[in-house]
Amino acid sequence: MLIETENLTKSFGKKPALDQVTLTIDPGQIVAVLGPNGAGKTTLLRCLAGISQANSGEIRYDSEVFTRDRIDLRRRYHFVPDFPFVYAESTVLRHIGMILRAYEADEGPVEERVLELLEEFEILPLIDSAIGRLSRGQTYKAALVALMAVNPDVWILDEPFASGMDPHGIASFRRRAREAVKKGHTIIYSTQLLELAETFSDRVCIISEGKVHAFDEMNHLRGTSGASDGHILEDLFERLREVPE
Repeated sequence: MLIETENLTKSFGKKPALDQVTLTIDPGQIVAVLGPNGAGKTTLLRCLAGISQANSGEIRYDSEVFTRDRIDLRRRYHFVPDFPFVYAESTVLRHIGMILRAYEADEGPVEERVLELLEEFEILPLIDSAIGRLSRGQTYKAALVALMAVNPDVWILDEPFASGMDPHGIASFRRRAREAVKKGHTIIYSTQLLELAETFSDRVCIISEGKVHAFDEMNHLRGTSGASDGHILEDLFERLREVPE
């Protein structure tokens, strides 16, 4: 699914959270959105997901203009915020079922798919537990199981590596994400962890004060950076800080 933004602008009061953001994201990529606190990372993801309405500019999915009432387009992506939207008293299984019905993805061999994911993310024993009683990491795992069971064209995730998941959950997420990308899906996620982004992204988007300062493939950055492996993005951030206002 081709994703495009053109001059996307979003303000809170007089402060622009996004300032004329223009991007083109081709299918089959993992894109890391990076930047300091308050840079506009979450705002960008929320606009892409239709949670927040931009003040101006345009979002296009497969060249079709996206508006919040385009349910057909909204069913092609799934957004997992840093604190997943869940009903605290709902059980894990009921929550997953609700998401599947909302996406009209509750037909076919869905039960086998959900069971496999619950086992892989080690939350099968918790299916009858109220989500409000789970740890943050367990809640995020339940949200990921729902996302992967739906299997949308685009995954949009806010800080998945700061979600409280244990190492096994993180490893399962990374493996499943790579498998999805090989099938042409697109994954867009935000993170503060630069070294992780270097190993788990095909392209990086660096935002500061609502503006895109870099949007490039990791392979290209590796070829042009003089930094050693594991410090490419750190070096880029430092050089951006040295640019005069």
